[in-house]
Amino acid sequence: DAVKHKQCKLAFQPVIQAHAPRGVAFYEGFIRVLDETGRVIPAREFMPQVENTPIGRELDCVALELGLRTLAKNPDIRLSINMSARSIGYSNWSRILDKFLKRDAGLGERLILEISESSAMQVPELVVDFMDRLQDRGIAFALDDFGASNFSFRHFREFLFDAAKIDGQFVRGISNNPDNQTLVRALIAVAREFEILVTAESVETQEDAAFLVASGVDCLQGFLFGAPSVAEPWKQENKSKTGS
Repeated sequence: DAVKHKQCKLAFQPVIQAHAPRGVAFYEGFIRVLDETGRVIPAREFMPQVENTPIGRELDCVALELGLRTLAKNPDIRLSINMSARSIGYSNWSRILDKFLKRDAGLGERLILEISESSAMQVPELVVDFMDRLQDRGIAFALDDFGASNFSFRHFREFLFDAAKIDGQFVRGISNNPDNQTLVRALIAVAREFEILVTAESVETQEDAAFLVASGVDCLQGFLFGAPSVAEPWKQENKSKTGS
């Protein structure tokens, strides 16, 4: 019902540069649906049930449209939107992208599409072809949940990922977890070999952030820097800068 009646919103979370001036590199837009009372329902409460259904593809469409509208209204930000490989070749999804890029081709240069490891590996050849076709439109691609599944590193040569986001399960508490420290250093090294920018997700403490920066990540994302919010955080930041 929420998808049918467009009762959906994006919640935005900042992704911060790891090094000075530590500004916002981009924002990630997470899809949220509203229940009949208007309460915001996080994706974790519904996505596992609908991810591989037609409703999942429609949610990808809604997220893309909301994201592109946000970019059109806010020319100074970059935004990442999650999508699944199931939406590649879905005519409605492609139609939405084409419609907005025809109005403003520059939107593509501020759009990042995030595809999870598990989704990319279901149909790797399809994903590679999809990324190749969209590359000349300026769209960037991020590999989400990096390290969480059986991703074959040989596919890095074929995929055109610009960035990789280390899965949060390896990041939380990393300053006190030698095993995860070793794994994360290895993931960073692999990404570096392919000239891929690295973001660490789920950064919650200064100690974890310090370890990750020292280990070579490019960006940091997590509650330490801000929770996802349906209020547009760049507007709050602008108010803080102007002192209003």
